[in-house]
Amino acid sequence: MPKKYHCNKIAKATLAASLVAMAGIVVEVQAEEIQFTDTSNNGHKEAIHNLANQGIVSGFGDGTYRPNEQLTRGQAAKILANVLELDINNVENPHFKDISVNHQYYPYIAALKAANIIDGFKDNTYRPHEKMTRGQMAKILARGFGLGEDLAVQPPFTDVAMSSYKGYIGALYKYGITTGQLDNTFGVTKALTRAQMASFVVRANNASTTGEDFTFTLLHTNDTHAHAEKLPKLATVVKKARADNPSAVLVDAGDVFSGTLFFNTFEGEANLKLMNYIGYDIMTFGNHEFDLGSSAEGHQALAEFIAAAKFSLVSSNVNVSADTHLKGLFSDVISSRPAQGRIYNGMIKDVDGEKVGFFGLTTAETADISSPGSVAFDNYIEEARKAVKAFEGMGVNKIVAITHIGYDDNVNVDNDKLLAKHVEGIDVIVGGHTHTALKTPDIIEMNANGAQQAPTVIVQTGEYVNNLGSLHVTFNQDGVVKSANGALIAISDQKEDSAAATILAPYALKVAEVENEEIGVTADIALENPRDNGDVLLPSVRKDDTILGNLITDGMLAKAKQVVANINPAKKVVMALQNGGGIRAPINQGPITVGEVITVLPFGNTLAVMDVTGAELKDAFEISLKSYPAESGGFLHVAGAIVKYDASKPVGERIVSIAYQDGGEYVEVKANETYTVATNAFTAKGGDGYTMFAKAYADGRVTELGLSDWENFREHLVTLPSLPTTAEDRVQNISSNER
Repeated sequence: MPKKYHCNKIAKATLAASLVAMAGIVVEVQAEEIQFTDTSNNGHKEAIHNLANQGIVSGFGDGTYRPNEQLTRGQAAKILANVLELDINNVENPHFKDISVNHQYYPYIAALKAANIIDGFKDNTYRPHEKMTRGQMAKILARGFGLGEDLAVQPPFTDVAMSSYKGYIGALYKYGITTGQLDNTFGVTKALTRAQMASFVVRANNASTTGEDFTFTLLHTNDTHAHAEKLPKLATVVKKARADNPSAVLVDAGDVFSGTLFFNTFEGEANLKLMNYIGYDIMTFGNHEFDLGSSAEGHQALAEFIAAAKFSLVSSNVNVSADTHLKGLFSDVISSRPAQGRIYNGMIKDVDGEKVGFFGLTTAETADISSPGSVAFDNYIEEARKAVKAFEGMGVNKIVAITHIGYDDNVNVDNDKLLAKHVEGIDVIVGGHTHTALKTPDIIEMNANGAQQAPTVIVQTGEYVNNLGSLHVTFNQDGVVKSANGALIAISDQKEDSAAATILAPYALKVAEVENEEIGVTADIALENPRDNGDVLLPSVRKDDTILGNLITDGMLAKAKQVVANINPAKKVVMALQNGGGIRAPINQGPITVGEVITVLPFGNTLAVMDVTGAELKDAFEISLKSYPAESGGFLHVAGAIVKYDASKPVGERIVSIAYQDGGEYVEVKANETYTVATNAFTAKGGDGYTMFAKAYADGRVTELGLSDWENFREHLVTLPSLPTTAEDRVQNISSNER
């Protein structure tokens, strides 16, 4: 589909007057009516007359143009706003201290500010009567005509290397808009003349209307899971990124809800206040956005979250028509003028004059692993194809899917790789759900049949606001991805944005109070988390059964059985595994607090189930016990089974038997049979060297249930009439050699 460009006055004049761009530098036009008495020998004559005959520039009462007169910043604003055909009648006040609403250049400056083409100075002034420098001109032209900021280009000018305008000057040089001055400089700080501005504008327009590439920036997060405490640092990173790319679009791929006390206490409010401050543009639903559906209030908290959002939500396969709280917020259309606080089937966003389409998808597993109530989930492939077709019918050939279906999740349900291979026309997939940290974009260029297709770029940031994703994607004139340059920007080392920290403060204070709340369970003895500190004769959570390990895995097994029974009643979860390295603290004797539970399992891991063979289980337990009697963070605590091993045997030959509990009996695991086992997502993805689990994950034999480990643990503790005072002997060393 042909790429759409600015349809401004110069472009129209170009068609009417048959402009010919000579090497992108000198523009020749046919003679026009307006002639100035002082431009006949000026090298910029044709550009001046072109703009004058379109009413974009004007001369003086004495018939002169004064081509060598310095251009003011106000005059430059008027020229550029007119060239770009910006709406100067319905403008938002830019609030520059030196520009009143009655100022002669107010509507032009306001229009440029609203379009993120100009910034003003740090003292919140615009200074309309100051001279416009050539460096300032480079910036507003590059932004205004969508040429970007190209730091990779090294123009042969001796005065730009240390300039803050370097990238913009590089873009102008790249597109042949400037060749510099005769002394091999660009003249960054020199005043721009009225004649020079005319030529620069015409050349920039020609560059933007000759089928050049289009590049835009996507900033993205996913699976933030209520980690509001990190959002002040995220705010800092986003501000820096937008300073470099003012037209960058910030999106979230779902699961803002659930995971910390910020959600348990405020049900999304704390995170939303900060998301609004940071300036998110678009979000889609994760499965956890529907966690409250079975509560007495249903999706009331989600509806309030959406209504108060200063951004739009998109979803093509979530059907909320039967939910009383959500149906009034949904518009089953693709909107080119989306309102904040609403849900759309899709939306079109104008980015530097180009139309970019966005739609959303949520995993169908939500019906089984969350509490969506009457909310339904349509087939993601079918709905994606409908969305792409609708966008293309509206002349949009750059399409972004914001998804919460998982990068490489269960192939029998949905994932981003399958989406890219089965739906032609999606250019970028910003994903979530599997908490995958893609350090560089994955580019899919083969369809499901193995045939070549236009590239689809997949990105995902990991989890818990650990990273901000930054993707620069370049399209050719037909809307096909030419290149994608993406990276993850770590949040941990950033300074907090002070205003964001102020917003967070009252919520954080309340969360600190909740952490000290008792869960209603008392430990009769301290639930220890021992380490041997190098003395192999001492017990350790990383090589021995512990009460904590027993309780955690018991809770995992109970929850996994409950959830899987809802998904597939014929399927049976036989055991649960927890790596010892993930158990981080003891619980003191006495009443147990919420804070203690979180400290035991602080990493925010989530529950997963995997289908593995008996042979794979045996290999896994060989890895679990390979370091014995030394410690290993990969030592597996177990529920629902008894593992017997012989520590006197060589590494890799120690497992004697594995038996799972079936009713009142223990049944030996058979090598060639497949068993469903619960564990945390870290282990299920192959953490601690469990390559057989990594293979199961890659094969699509793992389903992430997405349930918080510490919340599962707390829920399990409150179901028990009393806590045990001794550890069960679930991992047994039958060696005759005593430690």
